[in-house]
Amino acid sequence: MYNCPDLIIDSHGRTGSVSLFNLTAAFVMLLLLASGVVNAADRPGYYGLGAAASPEEISGWDIDIRPDGKGLPEGQGSVEDGEFLYEAQYAKCHGSFGEGVGRFPVLAGGEGTLTDSRPSKITDSYGAHTSTLWDSIRRTMPFTAPESLTSDEVYAVTAYVLYLNDLIEDDFVLSRDNFTSIELSNNLNFIPDQRPDVANGRCMQDCTDPASIRIVSSVMPVVQDTVPLVIDNRAAEAAGEKIYGQYCSLCHKSGMGGAPVVGEVSDWQGRAAAGMVTLKKRAIDGYTGRYGFMPPKGGFTHLTDQEIEAVVEYMMDSSQ
Repeated sequence: MYNCPDLIIDSHGRTGSVSLFNLTAAFVMLLLLASGVVNAADRPGYYGLGAAASPEEISGWDIDIRPDGKGLPEGQGSVEDGEFLYEAQYAKCHGSFGEGVGRFPVLAGGEGTLTDSRPSKITDSYGAHTSTLWDSIRRTMPFTAPESLTSDEVYAVTAYVLYLNDLIEDDFVLSRDNFTSIELSNNLNFIPDQRPDVANGRCMQDCTDPASIRIVSSVMPVVQDTVPLVIDNRAAEAAGEKIYGQYCSLCHKSGMGGAPVVGEVSDWQGRAAAGMVTLKKRAIDGYTGRYGFMPPKGGFTHLTDQEIEAVVEYMMDSSQ
């Protein structure tokens, strides 16, 4: 692209040229100044970009619930309705009575265990406020579709978990009006932190020279990369099977959420055609398929990429 200069004559009859591009830019700047979009003199650092968030935009993020019930939406849910929802979407992970399945969290019981070497920190034995339970269910459940429940369904599931902990009766209907009437057993043992704020201030003068700072200890051993890595396929396969049993079998054994069932050849034929590299990438990064959604690393983001790859290899080998 190039600029075409146009001939101009000033008031004294002198001639010259000016770029058409420059004229356009100047005209646009005049319009912006006239409209108040560019007002650097009055508002230093303001460039006229963005806009204040509207109440509708804020409402999508402002979903936290306070212990006093502020923030709770309208709605209600009974223990009975919550039981049906719980059995359909949560019992596979947390057990029909909140006892937990495999390594998934326990939701009920635990009274009197806080002084044990391995305390059971769950809803009633450790929790401080019912709002924490309600907010957690709303944000994270069900596992394969978080934030998909209606307000009435969240009230119902919360009511059923409270019932499992013997905090309400089986005919109870939970709502915003009676929400704060439920007190968890360990509530009075939570106290404000009385320790002073000892956060360090920013050093402004005579600061430590960064070159003089050295590491004196480390929680991780330093590994010298001098020995070539030897891959033991049998060990990798065993690791994949173990991780599958701990984390992945919930969905891939039952087909929950559209997951392909391990051992069902027909479930894996189409996926095998995509190639092992693609399958591993989908498992690590997450994937939305025709029948369901695979969250990144199945939701267990603490697993390494290598561990996920081992699981994929194990599931493919077991489904051919």
